[in-house]
Amino acid sequence: MKYRLLSRLQLPDDLKKLTLKQEEELCAEIRRKIIETVAKNGGHLSSNLGAVELTVALHRVFESPKDKIVFDVGHQSYAHKLLTGRFGSFHTLRKYGGISGFTRPSESEHDACVSGHSSNSISVALGMAEAMRLSGDSHHAVAVIGDGALTGGLAFEGLNNAGHSGSNIIVVLNYNEMSISKNIGGIATYLSELRTQYSYKKLKSGAKKVLGAIPVVGTGIKSLISASKDGLKENLLHSTMFEDFGFEFIGPVDGHNLEKLEAAFRSAKEMNCPVLVQVNTVKGKGYQPAEDMPGEYHGVTGFDIETGEKPPVSASFSDRFGVELARLAAVDERIVAITAAMKYGVGLNHFTGALRDRLYDVGIAEEHAVSFAAGLAAMGKIPVFSVYSSFLQRSYDELIHDISIPELHAVIAICNAGIVGEDGETHQGLFDIPFLTTIPNVTIYSPSTFEELKICLNRAIYKDRELVCVRFPKGSEQPSGIPAADGYSFTDRLSDTLIVSYGRTSRAAYEAAEEVGCSFLKLTRVYPLQEEAVELIKKHPRVFVFEECSRAGSIGEKIRLYAPWADCTAIDGYVPGMSVRQALELYGLTAEKIAEKVRSAP
Repeated sequence: MKYRLLSRLQLPDDLKKLTLKQEEELCAEIRRKIIETVAKNGGHLSSNLGAVELTVALHRVFESPKDKIVFDVGHQSYAHKLLTGRFGSFHTLRKYGGISGFTRPSESEHDACVSGHSSNSISVALGMAEAMRLSGDSHHAVAVIGDGALTGGLAFEGLNNAGHSGSNIIVVLNYNEMSISKNIGGIATYLSELRTQYSYKKLKSGAKKVLGAIPVVGTGIKSLISASKDGLKENLLHSTMFEDFGFEFIGPVDGHNLEKLEAAFRSAKEMNCPVLVQVNTVKGKGYQPAEDMPGEYHGVTGFDIETGEKPPVSASFSDRFGVELARLAAVDERIVAITAAMKYGVGLNHFTGALRDRLYDVGIAEEHAVSFAAGLAAMGKIPVFSVYSSFLQRSYDELIHDISIPELHAVIAICNAGIVGEDGETHQGLFDIPFLTTIPNVTIYSPSTFEELKICLNRAIYKDRELVCVRFPKGSEQPSGIPAADGYSFTDRLSDTLIVSYGRTSRAAYEAAEEVGCSFLKLTRVYPLQEEAVELIKKHPRVFVFEECSRAGSIGEKIRLYAPWADCTAIDGYVPGMSVRQALELYGLTAEKIAEKVRSAP
């Protein structure tokens, strides 16, 4: 049988009954199931393959759900799902109505929290550990965090609070030298050096024994020996950074050796105090293409298992943005680019050669990225921070405090704006417009084609002032034949009905307007609304606005300030994981749905 253990065991309870050989067989089955499913459905591959033994060992030693296992980001939780009763539904991974690609408490009692974004696991786990302590519950909370997520400032806020808490919190640091892009910076260097130490705990224990064996002969040399011991302690027993935070430290541990992992986790559990266990793993373990190119197989839409070949991908907005920004930067040394550990995902891989020194990867630290951009802008540079819409949410305060109030000129390139698909609620880019439009003097563009993207980026860098945002969707352009513009385009069909849209949705809205025979207004500069565009809207007694945006704070709401009769179709609540096409259909944003609504409206 292909899945002899996964299909028969009652997991996670039966896991504790297995022999080491059976555990290893189970790990092989888990890897096989992950590879087969992600090849068909897409998802996160490298991170999950690297965390298989780690996850098995956690479930062997701890008792979920009484012990709380908090996965940072959650993009490494596929093995956890297979070990907690979801083998039968695993084929629905990332499908509409199926299981999520991240942890969701609504899906299983073994999923301790909602996950999707990075660096929060230590804080969440500490809250759970403290709640259990206050209730007299001796169970543990375990935060599983990668070295990439450790570059986020929130992780250090959690460490700072947790280390001296006295609670039963265990932090498992999964070190694999990667987030999405290669990790850089001081933390990466520190962890790399720590990784090379063989059994830190053994070294420290051995050094203590040596020091304890030094004889003290005579009072005359007592102080000298004491001083020597202090010097030896400094050299042999110098604590790790984590011990300085107040944690007991265990590691580094081979993250693919089940016996060593279980021994380390049992030791941590028995201490009943804050403990950090460093586990060294190989991202993509067990599938050679993913091991060789962990970044390229971090998140995939699918692939051929035998060859590792992935389906061809059309040119994306992010890629075209990166090409254009690199072109501008090549002739203007004031332009600098910033990414938060996502160079490839946001198109900044084109900053090579002479431009390399003007590309800053700050790690998973969006708040720092914005404040860093403010410093660059204050000194006459033109910073361009390229970031996913859902991750820009972390930077709201810095956008106000460090960019807007001092009236500095910085450009935010917002990738993956609007609906993004299978990654679900935590990744949909629905909130950038609502929160950005609360910031005074912000300008927001939403190009619908590559040509408009170039026009908007040039305006944002050279024409506009203060905070300027250029937002664009995930994937490629869908030209509609509407002339490119940096403000708005109006198609007059001498109708009393007007459809208004912007960004990706504008193509479907334009097609619907053609079918219905009404006028169409495509906004490229979506905020602030231009006076001429507002006057066009006010002239039409029937106005329909369609947008991939949260309804609260949407552009439709702004339009209703001038035309209260406008009917606005936007998105209420959170969009679960499903394909982009399914989501657009569900929320009434396809050409067919738009035309149907306009026709049926009174």
